[in-house]
Amino acid sequence: MRCIVYKSLKQSDYYLFVAAEEGLARVPEGLKQLLGSLEKVLELELDRNRALAQADPVEVVTQIREQGYYLQMPPRTDAGSPVC
Repeated sequence: MRCIVYKSLKQSDYYLFVAAEEGLARVPEGLKQLLGSLEKVLELELDRNRALAQADPVEVVTQIREQGYYLQMPPRTDAGSPVC
């Protein structure tokens, strides 16, 4: 699947993956408002053999097909635990 990855200029470390042929058409308006302005950062061919830093590529493709997008949020840290 050919994907476009956008980063949110409003929410730090939020990345939105969409199918290149659909663009942002299936992304809900509420999510677009939450993310604010988006900047295209990457276009890539995504399949099960493509390594991603913070996500399973099969899950990303599945979510894009089912709901029109995949939202990557910053990793959660436990309160009180230092981030190394």
